[in-house]
Amino acid sequence: MNLFKKTNGFSPILLTCMVFVFACNLPSSASPPTPDLIATLAAATPLTVDPPPASNPAGEPTGKIAFTCQIFKARASNQICLINADGTNFRRLTTDNTKQHYYPSVSPDGKSAVYAAFREPGIYEIYEIEIESGVVRQLSDRIGNVNGPEISPDGAMIAFKLSTANSNQIWLMNRDGSNPHPIPNASGWDPTWSPDGSSILFASDMQGAIQLFRIKLDGSELQRISDLPAIRGRSDWSPDGQFIVTYSGQPWNREVFIMNADGSNARVLSPTGGNSQGPSISPDGRWVAFTSYFEHYGDDHGCEIYIMRVDGSDVRRLTNNDYCDYQPRWGP
Repeated sequence: MNLFKKTNGFSPILLTCMVFVFACNLPSSASPPTPDLIATLAAATPLTVDPPPASNPAGEPTGKIAFTCQIFKARASNQICLINADGTNFRRLTTDNTKQHYYPSVSPDGKSAVYAAFREPGIYEIYEIEIESGVVRQLSDRIGNVNGPEISPDGAMIAFKLSTANSNQIWLMNRDGSNPHPIPNASGWDPTWSPDGSSILFASDMQGAIQLFRIKLDGSELQRISDLPAIRGRSDWSPDGQFIVTYSGQPWNREVFIMNADGSNARVLSPTGGNSQGPSISPDGRWVAFTSYFEHYGDDHGCEIYIMRVDGSDVRRLTNNDYCDYQPRWGP
């Protein structure tokens, strides 16, 4: 029995799965464990969230969601795809089948998306693609193994992770790729901008277990804000700056959490049992997009893009494919 509302989708695409070195957190092939601590938290009193007013009176989802989509059965090919938030107008944005593409982020004006793509062993580059024309521009130039690009709220800068053999560091560069430089003291991955553009939220194991930290762009005011078991990485800030969504848990037992911006009052937001991860809040603050396996639990290739209201209700599946759709990022 299908418990989730399906939107108007598209014909299934033949897709494939590959071993992936980024923190996309596709599950291992091990048998799904029995939920324990996460299930206990999910049974707690739900968090009541009052989203900010939206331009859409009915509160229906609007905007576009970019995500990583796995294309082709015969050959691994991770591409960048786009779908309207109501489940219509699915399309593939990237067309270069020789490259692997990951971590899309939609620009504040909704006209383009940035992403990381493989260039050569040890080198990933950050690219920007115009959504309407499909024109692609390379932004970074042999900085190293870069991924997880996120465009700032004003559209002027990009935060990303640079990986070396011994470390992960959050870097910044101008939107055109100029002036790449590390943020001091920001050892970690999966950066996310605060709504006012003054701080970066990121995941790090600098204090042992992986948790979320925030830091100013100049490397000052480093602060740990989460205290959850097995934080994984990709998170997002609500547009009003009051809440943060993230995901936590062991493989096959991950859930989306919502917490106050200071890390207090953390609660499970997603329905349990779906191995949910990679949340992104809609620009109006009313919805959360995420990856889950509700209808393919235990299947490595079964992840789809879902949305739910910011209080955890009204879960809807957007994609319906044979292979994984993941790393959603919501844009206007």
